[in-house]
Amino acid sequence: MNDIFHAVFSTQGFVLGTLVPFLFVLTVVVFVHEMGHYLIGRWCGIGVKAFSIGFGPELFGFYDRRGTRWKLCAIPLGGYVKFVGDMNATSSQPSTEELESLTEAEREVAFHTQPIWKRAATVVAGPLFNFLLTIAVFAVLFSLYGRPVLEPTVAEVTAGSPAQRAGIQPGDRFVRVDGSNVETFADVQRLVSGRAGDAITFTMLRDGKEIDVTATPQPMEQQDALGNKVKVAVIGVVNNAELGQPRLISYTPAGAVVAAVEETGHVIERTGQFLQRFALGREDKCQLGGPIKIAKMSGQAAKLGFEWLVQLVAFLSVGIGFLNLLPIPPLDGGHLLFYGVEAVIRRPVSERMMEMAYRTGLFLVLGFMGFVFWNDLFGC
Repeated sequence: MNDIFHAVFSTQGFVLGTLVPFLFVLTVVVFVHEMGHYLIGRWCGIGVKAFSIGFGPELFGFYDRRGTRWKLCAIPLGGYVKFVGDMNATSSQPSTEELESLTEAEREVAFHTQPIWKRAATVVAGPLFNFLLTIAVFAVLFSLYGRPVLEPTVAEVTAGSPAQRAGIQPGDRFVRVDGSNVETFADVQRLVSGRAGDAITFTMLRDGKEIDVTATPQPMEQQDALGNKVKVAVIGVVNNAELGQPRLISYTPAGAVVAAVEETGHVIERTGQFLQRFALGREDKCQLGGPIKIAKMSGQAAKLGFEWLVQLVAFLSVGIGFLNLLPIPPLDGGHLLFYGVEAVIRRPVSERMMEMAYRTGLFLVLGFMGFVFWNDLFGC
């Protein structure tokens, strides 16, 4: 009995070791996303009927002085904000019967009666707050711990690697990667790691002169900081302490924010690059995971320390924000697409068209969710 209790409830067990970190990570990301919708919606004068973390049966909740129901529900895989007059998932113009069911006061603050810019601002605020959360996390980490960096120099070239075939030599220094200036070895890794199979031009500094070489990165299975096996693109160069001259960059609070914005931009760019390559069949399907993989990573991060768990929150927040901006109903990006069309044609998209688009989009979203669940359980 003691062994079972220890396996379940110890910090190495399922509850405290995996479930609690997973709920922490997911709840923070979902709460910030929905809070973005809520705060901007309120600022725009839109009434809010409910703010929910999770779906399904309500575990507990309360009403605030404005009549909004704040609640925690049993299924923690998401959340939602229900605005006044938002009577269906497409947030479209209610029918005459639904409109008549609203009081005059409700019609004034109903979501669908607001100008396009207010509806669009409210919708885009969710993903935007996800990005702001990532910036905030990186800014705090940079302020507290700084950033260790290496000079972008080559200490060794792996035999038979793309770098060797391209003519890169030990002692060379990276100057640009496909026209993008690099200042650290991490910059080179960032610009290469997601481009397996792409011919990349590298500008190298050798004996005081710049030369251009072309190499095609190849995928290699590596172990990330959390112990997971991942495939990254490499060209086969190694740095070391002698040539890399490791140093720690310290930041002022303002400098940390600037660096955090830049780093968040890089993460968004890599996320978009990955999804584009995945859609074209150029990425390993096992790189995508769902709740089970996130739970596993949460447990692994928690074992390394709270700062690792917070970093996982930052990266997951970018992913959630980016996915929600895809122009697919019922995602936020799908709503923004409808508002864009409405702005152009100067009238709401017909209920029939919105319903068809919503059903198609919902099918795609559920298909994607099924795919990542399959990956979690059986595929990888």
